This record gives sequence, C-alpha cells and structure tokens, in this order.
Amino acid sequence: MSTPVSLRRPSPLQYLAYCYGRTLPPSMNDWVRNDLAGPGAGRRTVVRVTIPVIVLLAPLLLFPTTPLVLASMTLPILIPFVYFAIALNKIYRAARLKRHGLDPEAVDELARRRDERMHREYAARFGR
Repeated sequence: MSTPVSLRRPSPLQYLAYCYGRTLPPSMNDWVRNDLAGPGAGRRTVVRVTIPVIVLLAPLLLFPTTPLVLASMTLPILIPFVYFAIALNKIYRAARLKRHGLDPEAVDELARRRDERMHREYAARFGR
C-alpha cells in the first residue's frame, strides 16, 4: 500500500535540512503543516532548536575540572537558550509555516479547537 504523495515524509537528508531552515517541496506541505501545527509541534521545535547548542557546549564538558565549574561554563548559555526557544516557539513555527506558503495562523489551531466551547459560552453569556 503506497502513501499518497501529499502525505509522504521527507528523506533523512531533506528532514535534516528542513530542521535547520530549508523549505521542503510543495508536495510535502501536508506533512509540514502537521509537523509545525499538529500535536507535539511545540516540543519538536524546542528539541530541534536546542540540539545545536548542546552540540556546541558538549566539548566544554571535556575540560578536567569540578562539576561546579562545568555547570558555570555551560548553564549560563544553555538555560537562556532553552528559555527563548520555548518563549518564541509559536513565532518560530508561524514563520516556518509562512516560509512554506502555509497559513501562519495554523499554529494556534489546536488551542482554538480546544477552547472553542469556552469562547462560545462566554459569547453567549456576555456577548461579543
């Protein structure tokens, strides 16, 4: 059974390039939309953004010193990096959706569906 062209996954090389900024062909837009706006998209984005900084900081852990010094060399870089990756997650994903020619508003689609009933109840009770 073959997968429809629009739902196919990128090759490992395409996936690696996609993770770090390259756009995929329009035939993979459904996969991109699910990757950036579907369940787990925020977590995947934070992991993708954090991996390069961990790779850059890993050699610092090879210095022969105390754990306190190792922590003071790496954590002041790692903690703010992860913090901003989480804080700017939706902005990153919306920009990537836009770069692929998709609707950047799709980033909030899951939250909108989840909160739809609450918004309807609010509008019915207090008006728009």
